[in-house]
Amino acid sequence: MTKKKSNNNIWIFHHYATPPTMTGFTRPYNFGVNLKRVGYNIKVFAASYLHYSDVNLINNKELCILNNDTEIPFVFVNTHSSSGNGLGRVVNMLTYYKNLIKVVKMLIKKGEKPDLIIASSPHPLAMVAGIRIAKKLDIPCVCEVRDFWPEVFFMGGKLKKEGFIGKLLVKGEHWIYKNSDAIIFLKEGDFTYITDNKWDISQGGDINLEKCYYINNGVDINDFNKKMNSNILADEDLNSGKFNVVYTGAIRPVNNVGNILDTAKLLKYNKEIQFLVYGEGNQSGILKQRVIDENLTNVKMKGFVDKKYIPYVLSKSSVNILNYSQSKYNWSRGNSSNKLFEYMASGKPIISTVRMGYSPIEKYQCGLSLEEDTPECLAKNILKIYELSKDSYYKMSENAKNGAKDFDYEILTRKLISVLESLI
Repeated sequence: MTKKKSNNNIWIFHHYATPPTMTGFTRPYNFGVNLKRVGYNIKVFAASYLHYSDVNLINNKELCILNNDTEIPFVFVNTHSSSGNGLGRVVNMLTYYKNLIKVVKMLIKKGEKPDLIIASSPHPLAMVAGIRIAKKLDIPCVCEVRDFWPEVFFMGGKLKKEGFIGKLLVKGEHWIYKNSDAIIFLKEGDFTYITDNKWDISQGGDINLEKCYYINNGVDINDFNKKMNSNILADEDLNSGKFNVVYTGAIRPVNNVGNILDTAKLLKYNKEIQFLVYGEGNQSGILKQRVIDENLTNVKMKGFVDKKYIPYVLSKSSVNILNYSQSKYNWSRGNSSNKLFEYMASGKPIISTVRMGYSPIEKYQCGLSLEEDTPECLAKNILKIYELSKDSYYKMSENAKNGAKDFDYEILTRKLISVLESLI
């Protein structure tokens, strides 16, 4: 990347962002490090309550705290603590929005000002704040859309699209897309959301598709390899010599991890295949009890493992499972899961329980995708990988590792710079 002659101040609003020393989303940090190398000044504004570790960094009335422990400075905005997806989480989002605006006003009075704002979902209030502040400062705002709210609620049955609240949320969503200076989608097919709703100019709408860009999630390959070689997890199952079917991540309904246990039951006869599940979530207790009650001796529920050990864990797998429910999410537009690209970087075959659109697994021929997310179908495909010749297995593994290079954050940052330079 070519170094810029002048500095540009970029402020990133991302509710769940964290530096790599904490548990959360590191996409803003990864971009920030690469942007800093070419002359940008980056500051990330995140919530003080860390949703994924249930810790609040501010336990008094202080409006915000500054964290300079890593290469990119973080401003943690005082937010209400919450757990789960109830009213507390809504209050958490509202306090982030309200206090974020207060923090920005405070910094502006001190003489700080961004040249551009990047405001990221999933919840829309960060993007609303970004657009409002950018308009007052007469600067561009880039909205980064990670998930389509409220579509996920419509699919989950929590809201009706034709209901009053549903219509209100869709109207607000449309306002965000219309008023942003650029839109970054994280999945390759996300632009179809605009066209499906007939919001694009060519169908009589008011959104220009030329301001829409695609920059997926990815992986810092150098960092991944360093952690893989230096953070060794003492786990005898990883080094047992067995065929390790590995899942890492949250254990929630959308991840459908119970399906893995059902699959393990079908393959229990094969003593060389074992299932290793790393992660926690609101279904952990239920699944751990199932392992005991159903005597699933080929399943090891490993619980939470520090993120720094994940590269090593994946490197010791035989096949990594990208496990989702086909019915709780619209997979036709692609997948922006960090996990997918970590799986690829590990250089091991991948099995996805959903056949997604714009699939890197199919593009790079680095694994298999299921037509149905049933235990029978998953078991059949695990056996396909298990029975591959050494040459075929090696080829699939190399395809995964080589495919990950296209999603290295240095490559993704070049795409982001092209967006920024078109606006600043």
